[in-house]
Amino acid sequence: MKKLIIILSLNCLFVLMVAQSNIRLNNYWANLHYINPSAVYDKYMAVFSIAASKQWYGFSGAPTTFFASGTTYIDNMHSQIGLVLVQDKIGFTSTTSIDLSYAYSIQFQNKWQLHLGLGLNNLSTYYDPAQVNLITDADNNAYQYLKSENNFNADLGMEVLYKSLKVGISSQNVFSMFSHVDFHQTNTNFLYVRYRDNTDNVVNMGYGICGIQYSNMFQMEVNATSYLKIPPIAGLNMKPELIDVGLFYRTGSEIGLVFGFELSESLHLSYTYNYHVGGISRSSLGTNELMLTYNLSKRNVCHSCWY
Repeated sequence: MKKLIIILSLNCLFVLMVAQSNIRLNNYWANLHYINPSAVYDKYMAVFSIAASKQWYGFSGAPTTFFASGTTYIDNMHSQIGLVLVQDKIGFTSTTSIDLSYAYSIQFQNKWQLHLGLGLNNLSTYYDPAQVNLITDADNNAYQYLKSENNFNADLGMEVLYKSLKVGISSQNVFSMFSHVDFHQTNTNFLYVRYRDNTDNVVNMGYGICGIQYSNMFQMEVNATSYLKIPPIAGLNMKPELIDVGLFYRTGSEIGLVFGFELSESLHLSYTYNYHVGGISRSSLGTNELMLTYNLSKRNVCHSCWY
């Protein structure tokens, strides 16, 4: 029984570390809809993305996470409907989150925009007893602590846009501010500022800063990204391809690299690597993440083409 308690404690510790950071993408800047239900994309008919992340590679029991997101913007309603799916596996604990969101876009004069968003989510938690080794048969009552759970919660968000500047704030798992029954759904709050050039120059720059608060912990991230357009080859009817290369630093001694490439006008592939230079680096080779984004048909009118 003592061995089981130790295993359960370590597993819960890992889950808390992930849950407190809300199982988010490393490269959430590439699709802010993952952290903010008010992140509106009206440049395309719809935007879809899938991603996979292997955290703390080489660390036994480290999280493996799969993400999927889809949004569609309805012009005549100034509204966006979105869906986010997340499946996370850590130790013998598996969680699946389904998040449905709605955002409303308000257009002001002089290119000001206000986006308001609401998300409702369901989190299912499953424990795999087959991966738990009990010392004696008398310990079987320990399985009562490994029952599947379903919990509902809500997200709120707001964004303000002006030309090349974007400011956003969001709160995930709002209900958890008033109830702490489910430790997998810790209230997490984001405040970010993003600036990106959108010119005809070969190189454009983007900068971002984000403050993250979860439980009694605070984290800050800063990043810089270069967007390079490859000039078309003479004599060939080709549109410029876009490559993005970025660096970020996250408090808690994490540094990272982002590399992305437009496979086509509608398809973008990005790779993110981050390394924790703290004590965990002795057992880990870092975190690897891949994300593929598909944009369905461009719109004739775009209110937020700076991104």
